[in-house]
Amino acid sequence: MASTTVRTDDSLLSKADRQIFRVESTLNLMAGLVVFTLMILAVAQIVGRKVFNLPIPGFIDWVEQFMVVFAFLGVAYCQRLGGHIRMDILIGRVRGRPLWLAEVVGVLLMMIAVGALVYGSYLHFERALTIGDSTIDIALPTWPAKLMVPVALGLLWLRLLVQLIGYGRAFINGEEIPIAVPMIEDAAAVAKREAEEAMGLSLDELEGRGKDPDGGDKDKGARS
Repeated sequence: MASTTVRTDDSLLSKADRQIFRVESTLNLMAGLVVFTLMILAVAQIVGRKVFNLPIPGFIDWVEQFMVVFAFLGVAYCQRLGGHIRMDILIGRVRGRPLWLAEVVGVLLMMIAVGALVYGSYLHFERALTIGDSTIDIALPTWPAKLMVPVALGLLWLRLLVQLIGYGRAFINGEEIPIAVPMIEDAAAVAKREAEEAMGLSLDELEGRGKDPDGGDKDKGARS
């Protein structure tokens, strides 16, 4: 996944971005906890079935319902970080207003698609709730899992709206770096940032440590 940075400031758009990101982070944490819980459940299922001949009742039903949680709750979080797969062979060659215009068009198309998915998934949830749909084995109600889909996709739609405003404002004002949108870092920038995070120093400070006060190279002097 490409590393990204998101520019923030004191504007209303940036504040909305940070508030939505808190919700996205919470849901993403919930998705991670569900994955961890399923791992423990799978271990218990295998040990119980192989060792004690006591499998967990409705194990497959539980897994099917929980899969929806970790599959969808992190989708908006990933969008905020720019982690979804994207093809930028063409738009990677442009800068400035043409780039922001292309991003606006792309986000608008995504909003239309996600909006249709929200509507369709909500109808599935409503139907499951109305007819009392349940799983085959232990009759777990399916509506809670189906409700997670329109909720997660609705949050994704809000994230796309924030990014649409960010790209649109950058196009209108000619901004070099938009607010509240993920900016993909190149390999050199990622390597530099990771080195700074690992050492706790900036790259300039690391280079400065290799020189003596007179401007010479400490390492060269030690070798000589």
